[in-house]
Amino acid sequence: MIQTTTDRKWLPLYEALASDVRLTILELLAEQPRNVKDLAAMLGLSSAIVTMHVKKLEKGGLIVTELVRKQGGTHKICSLAVARIEMLLPQQVEQQRIFDEVSIPVGHYTRFEVHPTCGLATAEHMIGQFDDPRYFFEPERMHARILWFGRGFVEYSIPNYVLAGQMLEEIEISLEIGSEAPGVQENWPSDIHFYVNDTLLGYWTSPGDSGQGRGLLTPAWWPDSTNQYGWLKVIRITEEGTFLDGQRLSAVTIKDIRVSRNEWILRLEVPEHAAHVGGLTLYGEGFGNYNRDIIFRTYKR
Repeated sequence: MIQTTTDRKWLPLYEALASDVRLTILELLAEQPRNVKDLAAMLGLSSAIVTMHVKKLEKGGLIVTELVRKQGGTHKICSLAVARIEMLLPQQVEQQRIFDEVSIPVGHYTRFEVHPTCGLATAEHMIGQFDDPRYFFEPERMHARILWFGRGFVEYSIPNYVLAGQMLEEIEISLEIGSEAPGVQENWPSDIHFYVNDTLLGYWTSPGDSGQGRGLLTPAWWPDSTNQYGWLKVIRITEEGTFLDGQRLSAVTIKDIRVSRNEWILRLEVPEHAAHVGGLTLYGEGFGNYNRDIIFRTYKR
């Protein structure tokens, strides 16, 4: 097989194909190798004309010829060189989208209200004690790589880098989250609500608090008997609505989000009035199955 492109080096091949006579020669040679004299007789052309066409097919790499001694004479035998040609056309280059990206460690919340079970940990150790919300004020919480609570919320302030004269197209938020059960419970649904600038985008029902095996990145000191990993969720707020992992979450569009000149405020909440109050675990870099913090992107034009 020959795989071609639009590179100009393939012009002899394309030129070789641009002839009804030469295409017929290829069809005849597909039946069996033939000499120039036989091809000329079958085409009703002179041997000189057929020789010219054969040379073009040779130059294009489509046939090969060899001199063969036969019946007391020398014959130029032509045969196919390839059985298939595939042409790769140029792929349309997607226009690069302009975006700003901020990676927010899970401990960099600016407001919170949490209720047990709750806690935080760095990649090396627990921060304070289990189930004591006071430690959410602890300065070391800035180094937290995992946090969890039974109900309540955490809120993050994120710089707004969209400039005057730029139009906001889309907000994309990605994070690893799951429920929060005492210990581990695979079946522990929780309605996790997402807000941007106090606008409710919708909620996702986490199926449980996963513990079937350890998280790929979970530190060795972390107990087996507690939360190990979550689900990577991607939220997109667009001009058509809000989508979670590509599925429509709500009718909230980018135009429905109140814009502050300086910041975006992201809130993750499990309210007490939810149908499933199963808490929230938020995994950052060095915990769970995805080595990442909260990623907040703003696309603009």
